[in-house]
Amino acid sequence: MAPALGFKPGISAITPALADEAPNGLQWRHAVSTYGEAKYPAGFKNYDYVNPAAPKGGVVRLFQLGTYDSFNLVVAGLKGTLAAGVSRIYESLMEASLDEPDTYYGELAEAAAFPDDFSYVIYRLRPNARWHDGKPVTPEDVIFSFEALKGNSPMFSSYYRHIEKAEKIGDRDIKFTFDSPGNRELPMITGQLIIMPKHWWEGTDAQGKKRDVTASTLEPPLGSGPYKIKEFVAGRSLVLERVKDYWGKDNAIAVGQNNFDELRYEYFRDDTVGREALKADQFDWYGERSAKEWSASYDVASVRDGRLIKELFPVRNVGRMQGWVFNLRRPKFADPRLRRAFNYAFDFEEMNRTLSNGDYHRDSSYFDGIPDLMATGLPEGLELEILNTVRDKVPAEVFTTPYKDPVGGTPENVRANLREATRLLKEAGFEVRDRKLVDQSGQPFTVELLGASADPGMERISLFYKPSLERLGITINLRAVDTVQYQNRIRDFDFEMVTQVWGQSLSPGNEQRDNFGSQAADRTGSNNLPGIKNPAVDAIIERIIFAKSRAEQIAAAKAMDRVLLWNFYCVPHFNYDKQRYIYWDRFSHPDPLPKYGVSGFPNLWWYDADKAAKLKRS
Repeated sequence: MAPALGFKPGISAITPALADEAPNGLQWRHAVSTYGEAKYPAGFKNYDYVNPAAPKGGVVRLFQLGTYDSFNLVVAGLKGTLAAGVSRIYESLMEASLDEPDTYYGELAEAAAFPDDFSYVIYRLRPNARWHDGKPVTPEDVIFSFEALKGNSPMFSSYYRHIEKAEKIGDRDIKFTFDSPGNRELPMITGQLIIMPKHWWEGTDAQGKKRDVTASTLEPPLGSGPYKIKEFVAGRSLVLERVKDYWGKDNAIAVGQNNFDELRYEYFRDDTVGREALKADQFDWYGERSAKEWSASYDVASVRDGRLIKELFPVRNVGRMQGWVFNLRRPKFADPRLRRAFNYAFDFEEMNRTLSNGDYHRDSSYFDGIPDLMATGLPEGLELEILNTVRDKVPAEVFTTPYKDPVGGTPENVRANLREATRLLKEAGFEVRDRKLVDQSGQPFTVELLGASADPGMERISLFYKPSLERLGITINLRAVDTVQYQNRIRDFDFEMVTQVWGQSLSPGNEQRDNFGSQAADRTGSNNLPGIKNPAVDAIIERIIFAKSRAEQIAAAKAMDRVLLWNFYCVPHFNYDKQRYIYWDRFSHPDPLPKYGVSGFPNLWWYDADKAAKLKRS
């Protein structure tokens, strides 16, 4: 899997998958896991959480918000908007299981081997791995994919920057060499590499034009996975069809999965239209993001009689921080007291009550949802030791005061919070003249809050926030732009404030450099939207990456969390520990679903002909 698309793996001693010895006297491993043993032994038949006898067939229609104009994932977000589902035509060297927190098993690769110092890794490809045109997957394909992704994608360039080279060392063996030893994640980050066919990308299209891996394209690419592109209407829909002779259908990690004959992605410009289309049975499955809409928009006959099912699925596999982030590349946001004042202006409790039926809790951590990694109370033990190494580079409150978001919800609390915000602004050199906040030069303080026109739910929250900022004298302009313009402005850091979501895995590591590291702050397409350049954060990120134990990893993550919170890089929003889904009752799934798979849809589900027939008759 690519970064941020799933769990991140690590290292542990695993039963060898192959009888022969790996190069350099190493041991082949059929699976890898961060700080424990793999659940499934070499030669296992299928995951426990699948139905190995699940029937194949049927169609599922899926909702997508916005539009698309490219099938090339190499330059996704940089040149074009990637179509949903494209990743399903490809495979990686390894794949995560869903009933373990951080264990990967071979997909295109049958085994991995690495030394104790983690200075390199060797992957061996499966002998029967094939592209959809029947040609074998080769080490040359792996090397091509690595170089294409690292060389052309800002995200992958950062993610793979410590992998120095990839080289073929056998008919099916590829060695990846790292720039230094000790980074225990690097061997398995390499396993997430998405593999693309070199011969296809270096060939020509139907018009005889040479393909270009650095350009966006709407030519359906060649893959090796369980699905391929069948048909599409650019920007509006995409149909994937199951590959009947898929080479890996009998692999243990694939048994019982990928059961639908077709996956149809239907694009809608906004959620309001999408909800009505769902109720009219124009598609099958919808993830509802709005608590208010969940409560108010589905009082219809199809829900009441059970044909259209509303179901909550627990989320146990990710943490996150969502909030309005400040663009620190703009000098106007340099003072943390100003940024903190923005937090005091947000009455989360009232917003939650009036717009969301009180369903949410407020984010209080960059790992909200993963209690083990959330900074609470005051630092102690190993976390305190780590923070002491950067004591002169962090706010004093990190050591003296537990972080807490301001609490609103009552007139008294709101007034107190606005008074505190006013005090902070005055302390930072701002004052109110003629009901307008001005800086030290007398210039009015104005902010543009950027949003996407396809996300009216977030616009409602911004509209709720706006009057509170205006009470402080801040002129706030809400700007909603179309999806393409929004993505272009985000990519180029052309904004003042914008909503960002940082997703976190159960095992944080190298991706934190892209999230919060100084080197990512000015790199086009990075995940460090605020432009954080903080030497303390950089140092703690390295402690996370080079942690020698789970205890050290947890302590370093808490330390980073605490430093980020006390620098007020964003105004925290809210979180919910479940996913809301509404779907038509024509599908079935294994019971129970895997702990870390949320709904498991559509991979683990199947088309239930009996349910579908009953639904059709009703």
